[in-house]
Amino acid sequence: MRAFSLLPRTVKAAVTSDLVKGNYSHRLSSTAMAMSSSVCPQIPSQLRARPIHSFPRKLPCAVSIKAFSSQSSDASAKGKCTVLRCGTVMAFDNTGGIGLVAGAGMAAATWEKCTVLEWQQQHGVDGLSARIGFLGLGIMGSPMAQNLLKAGCDVTVWNRTKSKCDPLISLGAKYKSSPQEVAISCDVTFAMLADPESAVEVACGKDGATRGMTSGKGYVDVSTVDAATSKLIGGHIKATGASFLEAPVSGSKKPAEDGQLIFLTAGDKSLYEMVGSLLDIMGKSRFYLGDVGNGAAMKLVVNMIMGSMMASFSEGLLLSEKVGLDPRILVEVVSQGAISAPMYSTKGPSMIQSLYPTAFPLKHQQKDLRLALGLAESVSQPTPIAAATNELYKVAKSHGLSDQDFSAVIEALKAKVQNPAK
Repeated sequence: MRAFSLLPRTVKAAVTSDLVKGNYSHRLSSTAMAMSSSVCPQIPSQLRARPIHSFPRKLPCAVSIKAFSSQSSDASAKGKCTVLRCGTVMAFDNTGGIGLVAGAGMAAATWEKCTVLEWQQQHGVDGLSARIGFLGLGIMGSPMAQNLLKAGCDVTVWNRTKSKCDPLISLGAKYKSSPQEVAISCDVTFAMLADPESAVEVACGKDGATRGMTSGKGYVDVSTVDAATSKLIGGHIKATGASFLEAPVSGSKKPAEDGQLIFLTAGDKSLYEMVGSLLDIMGKSRFYLGDVGNGAAMKLVVNMIMGSMMASFSEGLLLSEKVGLDPRILVEVVSQGAISAPMYSTKGPSMIQSLYPTAFPLKHQQKDLRLALGLAESVSQPTPIAAATNELYKVAKSHGLSDQDFSAVIEALKAKVQNPAK
């Protein structure tokens, strides 16, 4: 623990190392929670130390602070710095230096000696101060929503199986019994569904989100669907006057838990800018790709490559063992060479032991290959490798491996090795 002073310096606040490093644990000790306006007249009320959950929903999205070095009174030395997160507390160290705690995905906090001249509010509600809905709490949706809660966001959840909502409710999430009710109660609604059919049903079906969307609201679909489905959903959302953004993710269970997803977005640019801070909580990077359909297409191309890579890697593991090599050493060799990929080093050891803990279900990988083949066909692009890979995943599904991790495709290859005639 490092101790810093908040204005005035007689008031102490304990800042955790996680807070200083810019992680999600944006909390101050209880000693800093009870600061009053009489104690801290120098700083605006929105910046006084309080738990993030207690900040008003309409908190300005940022507070800019004009300052100059304490070692110089020259006005030309004046600089500008910005509070990076809704709810972040401006702190001063014991030497009078100003410290701005960085937000998730940003650089660590910096501490500079300077004197505050004035503060300015940038008015408007950003994603961090919005009421957020989250539809679909499966392998991916649950940790994504959990990271929003950990960051202090106001989150309302829904899932077909209500019991999957319970862990998030225990963390402070609200619950609604239908996508429509979630959309009514929230400013921005995220959806993470398993397939195109589910995505359409949740958005456009009976009690669907579109029935609760109105002008000024936003819908962000982070599901992996084809471009046509994304455009269909987007059309229904926009017909209500609301904004639509597709934002499928690259990454599986562990990156979702760690807030390390990659968002491939397309659609309403203003909605993209509004929810950027939320995407940064759940991911490590984000790309804006233009018109609706481009994000979906990019995700399908990425997953087509990934599925083919896993099939080829599986083939290599089996061949190495067949010729008397140690497949564990193969994994090490691959991880240190030009074709290294985290997927190989993390999944390889388990695959060698015939263990497939689910991070990305095999059935979803096969679904994405099928959709990618449809995308290729729509532009008359031959994809013979992806087509052959898709057939291999279909064989794996026929062996009852649908809910196993997609690395279980190696079992389909084992079956071919044992019975080449099939």
